[in-house]
Amino acid sequence: MPSPLPTPVRDDLVAQLRRQVSGPVFAPEDPGYAEECRTYNLMTPLLPEVAVGAESAEDVQAAVRLAAEHGLAVAIRGGGHIVATSGEGSLVINMRRMNAVTVDAEARRVRLQGSVLWQDVLDATAPYGLAPMNGSSPTVSAVGYLLGGGHSPTLGRLLGWAAEYVTAFDLVTADGVLRHVTPDSDPDLFFAVRGTKGNFGVVTALELEVFPFTRIFAGGLWFPGERMADVLTSWREWVAGTPDELTSSIAVQRLPPLPELPEPLRGAFVVHVRIAYLGDPEEGERLIRPLRSAAPVIFDTVADLPYAEAATLHLDPPEPLPYVDRSTGLRDLTKETVDALVEVAGPDSGCVLASIEIRRLGGALAREPRTPDAVPTRGLEFQMFAFGVGPVETMPQLRASLAGLIEAVRPWHDPRRLVSFLSPDEAQQQSDIEELYGPERYRRLARIKQTYDPANVFRINHNIAPARPA
Repeated sequence: MPSPLPTPVRDDLVAQLRRQVSGPVFAPEDPGYAEECRTYNLMTPLLPEVAVGAESAEDVQAAVRLAAEHGLAVAIRGGGHIVATSGEGSLVINMRRMNAVTVDAEARRVRLQGSVLWQDVLDATAPYGLAPMNGSSPTVSAVGYLLGGGHSPTLGRLLGWAAEYVTAFDLVTADGVLRHVTPDSDPDLFFAVRGTKGNFGVVTALELEVFPFTRIFAGGLWFPGERMADVLTSWREWVAGTPDELTSSIAVQRLPPLPELPEPLRGAFVVHVRIAYLGDPEEGERLIRPLRSAAPVIFDTVADLPYAEAATLHLDPPEPLPYVDRSTGLRDLTKETVDALVEVAGPDSGCVLASIEIRRLGGALAREPRTPDAVPTRGLEFQMFAFGVGPVETMPQLRASLAGLIEAVRPWHDPRRLVSFLSPDEAQQQSDIEELYGPERYRRLARIKQTYDPANVFRINHNIAPARPA
C-alpha cells in the first residue's frame, strides 16, 4: 500500500490541481469527498489522497501529469459496479461530469464521452431506430464496460464482444498526452485497451458502431427454487441447441423482501431464466416452449419489447449495496455440474448467497475479432458469477460460501473469464490475472505497458505490470 503524502506535499498538490483543472478537487477532509469517491459496492470504497472531478480531457491530462510528478497512482472512477482496490495513496479521476452522447445515424456510430451510462446511450440511439451492444445494467458506464470486453445479454451471441465494435479512442496516457487511438494510428494500444479495463490510460471518449434493432423478444421466467435441479437441467439441455440470435442466462436467487419486488418474488427463493431473441416473437415463443414446461412458472415477463426496455433484462439492483463476489469460467455444464450446484446452493443447502448466475456464451462470442484485441474469453462456453449481500459481520460467512461454490465447480473450471467480473479479492492475485489472459497475451500486454506506462501509474485496477526492460 503506498504511503500517504506528507500533508504539506498533499496540500501543494491540491493547490496545483485547483489552479490547473476546471472541475472540482477534493481532499479527504473536504465536503463532497465521500460522494466523489462513492462506489456501487459499499464494501469497497475508494480512499484516495485526492479526487478530481474531471470536466474535460484537459482536466484529465493535468491530473495525470501532476499525479505522475508526485509519484501517485491514478485510479479511474467511471460508473462501474466492481472496484478492484481502495486506491489508498492514489489520485482518483471521476469521469461522471463528462457524459455526452453524439449520434451519427447515417454512419450508425455514436461518440461516448467520459462515464456516460448505458441508459443515456439507449435514450440517444432509440429515436434513430438504432441499438448499442449494452450490458445487463442500464446504470453502468458504457466506456468501462467496453474496456472490459463487453458481454451483451441481448446482442452478444449474434455479434460478438462489444469491444470489437469500438472504432477509435481518445486516450490520456501516463505521460499526460491525449492520443486519438485507431487501428492504424496505434495498433498496439488499440489492441491493448480493448479488454484490459483502465490499464493503459484514461479514455475520455470513444466511437462505437450501433445497430438497426428497434424491438426484441425478451424478458424473464421465474421458477420456484425448490425446482432448481429440474430447471437447471432443462436450461442446460435447451441452450445447447439455441440459435445465435438467442442469448440466455440463468440465476439461482434468494431475493430480499423489498416492497418494489412483485409479490411472487418478494423474499423468495427462485430460479430466474433470462431470454433475449432477435427475431419474430412467434418463433421466440416456439423456441422457449421447452423451458416453460420445466417447472411451474411463478412470474413471466417475456414479451415483444422496444429494444431499449431490454436493458433491464437482468434486473440488477440499481442502488449501492454491501456485497462480496466471485466468478469463474466453466468449460462445460454437465449433469454432474448441475448436481454439484444443487448440493451447494439448492433448497436443502443452507446457501446464503443472493445470486449465482450462469451466462451462456458461444455463438459469435467464440469467433476471432475483425481487429485483434485483448479480450481473453473467446471459446469460453459459460461464465459464472455469484455474490452475497449483508453487513460487514456477515462477510466471512459469505466469503466462505463463495469459496465453497467455486470449489464445487472446480472440475469444470476454465481459466478464461470475463475481466469485468473479477472480484476485488481476485484482482490482487497476479497469478489470477496472468492465468486469465494466458502467457502469450499477457506477455504482449506487459510489453505494451512498458512502452506507454513504464512506472505503472495506472495500477489501481486488475493490474498488468510493465515488462522488465531487457
